[in-house]
Amino acid sequence: MSVGVRRLAVLGEFKPFGLIAEALDGKPADNFTDKYDYFLFDPEVTRDRDEADEFDASSDALSDRSDHELFIRGNRIIWSNGSRVFKRFTLPSPVIKACWCHLDDMTEALLCVLQIASLTIYNTSGEVTSIPLSPTVTSIWPLPFGLLFQQQADTSSKNHFHFSSSSPLFGTPDISRSRRETGQSPHNNANFLSAFDHIVSGDTSLMASHLILKDPLEEPQLTYVEERGKYNIMKEFDETTIWTSEKIPLMASYNKGKMQHSVWVAEIMHSNLEVENANLLDVVPAGVIPKQFSFRRIWQGKGAHTAACKVFLATDDDAAPIICFLYQEQKNLLSVRLQSVEINNEILFDIKPDMSWSILAVAAAPVIVTRPRVNVGLLPYSDIIVLAPDNSLLLYSGKQCLCRYVLPSCLSKDRISHNLDFREAASVSHDLKIIGLADAIEGRINVIVNKGQIFRCAIRRSPSSSLANDCITAMAEGLSSSFYGHFLGLLWKDGDSAYLAEPDSSVNSEWDSFCSIIMQMCRASVNSPKHLNSMPQSSWEFLISSQFHKNFCKRNFIDGVSSVTSLDVQEIDSFGLSLDGTQKLETSFYSELMMESMDCLHAVYESLKLDTLRKRDLELLALLLCDVAKFLGRESYLDHYVRDFPGFSRNVGICKTSFSWKTPPSLFRWLEDCLLHGCAYASADDLPSLIRKGGSSVVSLAQKIISFYSLLSGAEQIGKKLSSGVYCNIAAGSHCTNEELTVLAMVGERFGLQQLDLLPSGVSLPLRHALDKCRESPPTDWPAAAYVLLGREDLALSCLARSCKSKEFKTQTNVNLISMSTPYMLHLHPVTISSTVSDTIGLDGTKFEDTDSVDGSMIDGMEHIFSSSTQLRYGRDLRLNEVRCLLCSARPVAIQMCVNPSASDQDLQQAQLWQLAQRTTALPLGRGAFTLATIFTLLTEAFVVPKLVLAGRLPAQQNATVNLDPNVRNVQDIKSWPEFHNAVAAGLRLAPLQGKMSRTWIIYNKPEEPNAIHAGLLLALGLHGYLRVLNITDIYQYLAQEHESTTVGLMLGLAASYRGTMQPAISKSLYVHIPSRHPSSFPELELPTLLQSAALMSVGLLYEGSAHPQTMQILLGEIGRRSAGDNVLEREGYAVSAGFSLGLVALGRGYDALGIMDSQVDRLFHYIGGKEIRNERSLSSTLSTDEHNRAAVQMLDGNAVNVDVTASGAMIALSLMFLKTESQAIVSRLSIPETHFDLQYVRPDFIMLRVIARNLIMWSRVFPSKEWVQSQIPDIVKHGVERLMDDTVDIDELDAEAFVQAYIHIVAGSCISLGLRYAGTKDANAQELLYSYALYFLNEIKPVSATSGTFPKGLSHFVDRGTLEMCLHLIVLSLSVVMAGSGHLQTFKLLRFLRSRNSADGHATYGIQMAVSLAIGFLFLGGGMQTFSTCNSSIAALLITLYPRLPTGPNDNRCHLQAFRHLYVLATEARWIQTVDVDTGLPVYAPLDITITETDHYAETSFCEITPCILPERAVLKAIRVCGPRYWPQVIDFVPEDKPWWTFGDKNNPFNSGVLYIKRKVGACSYVDDPIGCQSLLSRAMHKVFGLTSLRAHDQCAHDGSGPGSVTVDQLEFCLQVLFECVSKDRPALLQVYLSLYTTIGSMADQFTSDTVVLGDSLFISNLKLAVAYNEALLNGRLTASRGGIVQSNFIGSLRKRVEDLLNSSEGLNDCLCNYLKSGRWPNGESVGEKGPILLSLYLQWFGVPSPSVIKAAFDKIKPELTSSSCVPLLHLLFPRTDIAAVGEIFKSLFSNDSRTINIPNPCATIYYPIDTMHCNMWGGTKFLKENVG
Repeated sequence: MSVGVRRLAVLGEFKPFGLIAEALDGKPADNFTDKYDYFLFDPEVTRDRDEADEFDASSDALSDRSDHELFIRGNRIIWSNGSRVFKRFTLPSPVIKACWCHLDDMTEALLCVLQIASLTIYNTSGEVTSIPLSPTVTSIWPLPFGLLFQQQADTSSKNHFHFSSSSPLFGTPDISRSRRETGQSPHNNANFLSAFDHIVSGDTSLMASHLILKDPLEEPQLTYVEERGKYNIMKEFDETTIWTSEKIPLMASYNKGKMQHSVWVAEIMHSNLEVENANLLDVVPAGVIPKQFSFRRIWQGKGAHTAACKVFLATDDDAAPIICFLYQEQKNLLSVRLQSVEINNEILFDIKPDMSWSILAVAAAPVIVTRPRVNVGLLPYSDIIVLAPDNSLLLYSGKQCLCRYVLPSCLSKDRISHNLDFREAASVSHDLKIIGLADAIEGRINVIVNKGQIFRCAIRRSPSSSLANDCITAMAEGLSSSFYGHFLGLLWKDGDSAYLAEPDSSVNSEWDSFCSIIMQMCRASVNSPKHLNSMPQSSWEFLISSQFHKNFCKRNFIDGVSSVTSLDVQEIDSFGLSLDGTQKLETSFYSELMMESMDCLHAVYESLKLDTLRKRDLELLALLLCDVAKFLGRESYLDHYVRDFPGFSRNVGICKTSFSWKTPPSLFRWLEDCLLHGCAYASADDLPSLIRKGGSSVVSLAQKIISFYSLLSGAEQIGKKLSSGVYCNIAAGSHCTNEELTVLAMVGERFGLQQLDLLPSGVSLPLRHALDKCRESPPTDWPAAAYVLLGREDLALSCLARSCKSKEFKTQTNVNLISMSTPYMLHLHPVTISSTVSDTIGLDGTKFEDTDSVDGSMIDGMEHIFSSSTQLRYGRDLRLNEVRCLLCSARPVAIQMCVNPSASDQDLQQAQLWQLAQRTTALPLGRGAFTLATIFTLLTEAFVVPKLVLAGRLPAQQNATVNLDPNVRNVQDIKSWPEFHNAVAAGLRLAPLQGKMSRTWIIYNKPEEPNAIHAGLLLALGLHGYLRVLNITDIYQYLAQEHESTTVGLMLGLAASYRGTMQPAISKSLYVHIPSRHPSSFPELELPTLLQSAALMSVGLLYEGSAHPQTMQILLGEIGRRSAGDNVLEREGYAVSAGFSLGLVALGRGYDALGIMDSQVDRLFHYIGGKEIRNERSLSSTLSTDEHNRAAVQMLDGNAVNVDVTASGAMIALSLMFLKTESQAIVSRLSIPETHFDLQYVRPDFIMLRVIARNLIMWSRVFPSKEWVQSQIPDIVKHGVERLMDDTVDIDELDAEAFVQAYIHIVAGSCISLGLRYAGTKDANAQELLYSYALYFLNEIKPVSATSGTFPKGLSHFVDRGTLEMCLHLIVLSLSVVMAGSGHLQTFKLLRFLRSRNSADGHATYGIQMAVSLAIGFLFLGGGMQTFSTCNSSIAALLITLYPRLPTGPNDNRCHLQAFRHLYVLATEARWIQTVDVDTGLPVYAPLDITITETDHYAETSFCEITPCILPERAVLKAIRVCGPRYWPQVIDFVPEDKPWWTFGDKNNPFNSGVLYIKRKVGACSYVDDPIGCQSLLSRAMHKVFGLTSLRAHDQCAHDGSGPGSVTVDQLEFCLQVLFECVSKDRPALLQVYLSLYTTIGSMADQFTSDTVVLGDSLFISNLKLAVAYNEALLNGRLTASRGGIVQSNFIGSLRKRVEDLLNSSEGLNDCLCNYLKSGRWPNGESVGEKGPILLSLYLQWFGVPSPSVIKAAFDKIKPELTSSSCVPLLHLLFPRTDIAAVGEIFKSLFSNDSRTINIPNPCATIYYPIDTMHCNMWGGTKFLKENVG
C-alpha cells in the first residue's frame, strides 16, 4: 500500500517563552548563567484527577489549548502558559532537575525540584516544602506512586551530574544546550499534606542505589530487587536510570560496563517471599514501613555502546503498549512489546524475548494522532513520529507506516497561528530539511530544520467534523486490529479524496472523504475496473454526479425534503448485478471488514438518535449506511434506515439480492421493551455489540441511557456490569428504591441536567421520573452532585459546607457540581453573610445620628451591628437603633438644666453629671454583650477602641460641654476600670475569620507603656480562646510589666483559652500570684488582693472539671485563709474567688470526684456556719510543714470561722461541686432558716445564696411557676409576711424586717435560679413569671403599673430601698438571661424604663446601672445571634457573672472582681440560624418547624419559628424542618445529646456558620418581596387560565389565525394549563417535554392534511412510543410514584388516541402498506403523493410492523403448518411487538392470493379472538417458536 503525503500545520517559529520573559524582566540576576533548560508539558499534568476526568469527553475542545512551559536557568524557574507567565520560582541553589510527580495517592500534581542535598516541592497553588537529602542523590524520576531517587556510589563525584538521556536535540550540533524531559504525571486521589519536617538518615541513603519518596512526611524508602524468590536491597549503582513512566510503574536503565539496557517493573513487595535478613534487619525495624517496593527486571538488551538517547511509551497497532528505545549512534528505534495481565486487581507486566522490532530513525517521539479519544488501560493510544535517516518524517502506528509529512512549501505570515507568541516566520525555501524533533505534546511537536530554526507544528489528530470523528473512533474501538489496521491504511493513503489531505480542510470535505473511503472498501471486493472507472455518458449524468451538484444540494437543503443523494447508487447496483452468488461475499476479506464496520457505524447511528442536536449528522450517516446495507444485501438494515428517513426511498431503491435477514439492533425498541416488560425481557440483540462493550467513548451516551433504564427496571449488578450487559459506575450513597439507585448511577456516570435536556423528550421521561421521585426527601448521605442533579442545590451546598474544606469545596463546586447542573445555571458558591461596616451602606434607618454633633456620626463600637442579617431579623423595627443609643458611651450625655444656671445649679449639674457618669462607665459591659463576635476583622488593622466620654452637654445652651470637676472627684481614678471594660467590649466584637488569631497582631497592638485598654483586649481575646498563640516568653514579658489590670486580663484570658487543660506552664504562672502557695524560702511578694483573687479564679478555669485532688485541697484552704493583701475589706472577694475556683475544679462531679471526701464537705459547711469541724486532726496530719504553717493564718478563732467572709465562697463551691447531682444529703444541710433565731442569725444575702445553691443542686426540680417559687419560702416567712399585711396584728419591728428581708431575698434567689435553669431557652412560662416578679418589685419601690396576682404589698416599709433595687435588678438580669439573644420587646421596654428612671434617681448606684447595661446586652446578645447554654460550665460562668453582690462604684472590687462579670462569654453559644436562598445567595425568611425531645416537664413538642432565629439547645433538639409552600422541604434530624453547640470547623456541624441553604420553588417569591403570596407566578397563571372564557368570547377570530407566529386560543389555553401544571408541581423542566410532544402531534396532523412533505423524518414516532410506554409502565405498576406520573396520564393517552386516529383515517395508506408488504417497495408518489413514504413510515413504526423480509421468512415457515382459516393469532405470537390491527393487515396482504383466504375484520379496528380460537391456533405458533426461536 502506498504511503500518503501530508503537510504539517506550522503554528509558528518556536522560541522558549522563558527567554522572552527574562528579557521583559530587565536586568539579569547576579548569578546569571548562559546555560538554560526548558521543557514543555500538557496542562492536563497539573489538573487534579477528578477534574481531569470531567474534561475527558471534551478532549476535542481542549486539543488547541496552548502548551505549558517550565524554563530553568540557574536557581530560577519560570512556569508559563502560552504567552503568559503563570508562576515564578526562585530557589536557594542551582536546579539540577525538575519534574512533575504525584506522591502516593495525592490528587494534586507536585513540582519536584532537585538541588544539591535538597529537594523542594511546590504544589500548584504555590505552597513550598523543602526536604534535605543526601548529596549522593543525583537524579529524580517520577513514578505513579512516588518519586524515585538515584544515588551515586562514589560520593567524591557528587557535584558532577551526567544525564545520558539529556539531549533530545540529537543530531543538532549547532544547538548546544543540556535538555531534560518530563512527561505527564498520573492523577491519584488523596489530600496533600504541606507541612512536614524530616531528615533522611545518612546510613539509609548510602546503602541503596535507588530510593522512593512516597510522602513528604515520611523518609525515602529503600528499594529492593527480587532475585530467586528473595528480596535484596537494590545496590545497582551501575544501573543508571534513563527513563521512568508516570502512568505505569516502569523504569529503564543502562549499564555502561555490561553495555546493556534493562526494563524494570516496580511492584509492591509480597509477604510470601523471604527478605534477606542480613541486609534488612540492620536497617529497617520490623513493622515500621507497612508497604515497600521492589524492582523486577523483565527485559535486557545488549550491544549498545551508549545509552539510548530517548525512551518512551507508544502503542502497537493492536492496542498493546510498547517501549521504544532510540539508539542515536545506530540510527535505530527499537520497539519492545509489553504484555500486561490483571490478577486480583493487580496488573503484572512482562516482556517476551521475541516481541520486538526495529525501525530506522535518527529521531522519534510519541504523538496522539490516529486514536485521540482511545485509552489503553491507563495509557493514551500513542503513535510514533519518526525522522528517518533520509530526513523524511514518517507517522507510524505500531509497525505500520501511515504517511509521510513534509513542511509547507512556503511558511508565510498569514499561515502562522501565534498560539505561543512566536516571532514572525520568514519565507523558507524548498530545500528545508528536517534534522531533529523535540517537545512532542499530544499532536504538537517542534521540528528542527537544517537552517537552525525550530518550528512548532501540529499534526491533525482528528477531523473537525464531529460525525467523521465519531465514526473513525467507533471503528477504532469496534474493529479487530487487523481490520482497523487496513482501514487506517486507506484512511491515511495518498489521493485526491484522502482523509485530511489538507490541514485546513472543511467539515463537509472531511465527511465526503470518509464516505469515499468507505465506498472504496465496498468496491475493493469486486474486481470490476470497468465499473469502478466508468464515467457518466451524458451531460446530464455528468452534471448530477459533479461536486457542484452536491454542494448545491447542501446549500439548498429544505427541512422535510432530503436532497442528499445516495453515493454512487448506480455503481452499487451494477456491483450487485455483477456478483455471482453469495460465496464471494462470504469469503471476501472486505465483506467481513464491511460487516464489522457497518455494525460499528450502526452503533453510532443508534447512539446519535439520543442527541436532539445532531439530527443532521444522523441523516448523513443514515445515507451512508443505506448504501453500505444495500451493497451488503442487508435488506432489514436498509428498511430500518429508510423508515427513519422515508425521503431516502426515492434514491436508494431496494436490495437486488438479500444476503441477510438479521433484524438490525434498535435502541428505542430495547428501551420500550425495558419499560413495558422489564430489563430481563428486553432482548440483548437489540443492543449493538459496541454499546455492550465497556470503555467505548463514542457511544457512551447510549451506554449510559441503557444502564439507567436497566437499573430503573430492576437490573442486577455484578460488579460494574449490569445484567443487561452494559457497564455502569454508581456513586456512593444509600438507596432503597430503583429510582434512587438510578440517580446515583447518573451521578456516577456524570450525567447531568445538560445531557438530560439534549435527550428526546420521551427518552428523558423515565429519568425525569426518577429524579422527581427522589427530589423531595433524598437520603442524607448522598454526594453533593446528586443533590444538584435533583435540583436541590440547597442540600448540595449544605452537604459541601459540612464535609469539605475550602479547597476541596472549590474543586468539587467547579467540576462535579456544575457538570450536573444546566449550562445556564450560576456556579454554586458558599454564601458568606457579611457583617462589616461596609454592609451597612444602603440600609435605611441604620446610621446613628447625633443631631448635636458636627458630622452627625461617630465611632461608638456598634456601627457595624447593622448587617443584612440583623435587618432581616428585625425588619423595619428600630429596636437595634434604640439599643445602640442606650449603650453608647462615646458621646456626651444630655443634661436637662435651665437656660441661665446659678451657682447652685452648677453644683446640681456636677451632681447630675456624676450620676450620669456612673451610668456611662457601666455601659461597656452591656455593649460587649451586644456586639459579641459580630465583626470579622482583618488582622492587618490596628485595634480601635471607642472613646469613653464622661462629659455632659447642655441642649438648652447650644450643646455646651460640661466636664466633671477634677477638684471634686478624681476623674482618671474612676475611669481606670471602666476603660478596661470598654476595651473588653471592643475586643469581644472580634470574630477572626476561620477562628484564627495571629500572635503578630496581638504583639503589634501592644503599647509601649501598659494600659487598661490593652489589658481589656487580652481578656477579650482570651475569652474567645485566642491567647493560645502566645508563647511563654510573651507571657513573661506581660507579667514583668507589673501592671495590675494587664496581669488580671492576661491571667483570666489565658485560663479561659486553656480552660480545662491543666496546662503546666500556665498553672505555674498563675500560682506565682498566690503568695500563700509560695514555699517558705520564696521571697515575700506584695501582691494586691485583687491579683490574688484573679489568680484563684484562673486556677479554677484552668483545672475546670478535672477534680484534681491537690488543687482542690489548696483551694479549700484558700476559702478560709486571710488574703496576703493590704486591703482587709477585700477578704470576702478573695474567699468568693476561691469558692468559685473550687467549684469549677470539681464542677458537677459531686462525690464521684476523686478528691471529694466527707471531711472536705464538712469543712465547707463549717465555713458556711455549721457546727465544729469534724476530722480536723486528720486534715492537719495530711498537710506538710509548709502547708501547716500557712494554715495558721486562716480566719479562725479557735475552731470558729468568720462566716461573714467564708460563707459565700463555701456555698458557691458546694453549689457548683454538686451541680445537677440531685444530692438530697447536701440540700438538706443547706437549709433555709425556719426559726426566728435562724432568721436573725443568717444574713439575708446568704439566704439568697442558699436558695441558689439548693436549686442548682436540685436542677431538675426547678419549675417556672409561682407555686414553685412559693414552695421555696419557709412557712414561718410566708406566714410572717402575710401577718404584715394584716393591720390588726402587731408584730415586732425586728421580726418584720427579718421576715421581709428573707422573703425578698428568697424570691430573688428563686428568680436567679430560674434564670440559670432556663438560660437561653426563651421559655415563655419563665419569662412571664420573672416579668411579673420584676413588676411586683418595681411597684413596691414606686407604683408604676397595675400588677395581677396575690403578691404581698407594702414591703418597702420594712426594708431599705437599696435592697429592693438590688433584688429588682437581679430579677431583671435573670429575665434577660432567659430571653438572651431574643430581643424580646416587652422585656426591652422594661429595661429601657429602668434605665431612664434611674438616670435621675439618687438610688441608682454603679452596680444597678451595670445590671441594667448587662441585661440590655444579654437581651440582644451578639446582635441577636448568640444565646446562653445550660451545660455545667456555662451555668458556672453565668453564676460568676450574676453573683448577687453588685459593686457600689466603678472601682469596687471588694466582694467580687468586676473583671469576672465578663465570664458570661464562656456560656454563650451561636445557636442562631438563618436561611439563605441558594439561587440568589441572599438571606430570606422561611418558616421552620422545630421539634424538641421529651423531657421531665413536657412531651415531645413541635413549634414554628421564622428564620433568622435561635434554635433550642442540642440536648433537646430533635429535628428541624423547612416548611411552608414556597420552599422545598428539608429535614435535619439530630440525636439529642448533652453536648455544647457545634463550633466553627466541626466536621459534624450540620450548619455552615449558622447558615441553612434552602431552595425556593419555581414561581414563588420570597416573603420579603411577596408577604401575602399574590405576586407568585402560580397566582398569575391561575388568573389567566380563569380569564380564558372572556378571551374566547371576545377574540373568536383567533381561531382563524394562520399567519406566521399566530397563536390560537386552544394553543394559548394549552400553554397556560401546562404552565400552571409545571409551576404548581415545581417541574419547570417538563415545559419542554409537554411542548415538544404537543408540537410533534401538531406537525404530524399537518402532514396528514397537507399534500406536501412537512416532516423530513419519522424519528419522533419512536419518541412518542416511549412516552406511551412510560405511561403504561406507571399504570401497570412497573414504575411507582407517590404523586403520580410527572406527565399527566390523560395527556399521553390523548396523544396516543390522536396518533391512531390520524393513522386509521388516512386514505390510500392501506394500498401502500399492502404493496410494501408484498414487494418491499415504498410508495413512489403516484397513489398518495409525495407524502406517501412518510405516512407509511409512521404507520410501520407506530404499529411495530416488521420488515417485509422478516415477515416473508416467517410466513414461508408457518404456511405449510396452517390448518385453520386464520393465522392472525399465530402471527401475533410471532410478532408480539406488532399491534393486533397491523397483524390483521399483514394477514390480509399476504393471504390475498391464497386459496384459503377469508374475509377478516377491518385491520384498523381492534380484533378480539375467543379463547378456543387461540387454543386451536396455538399449536402451529408453538411449534414454529420451538423450531425457530428456541
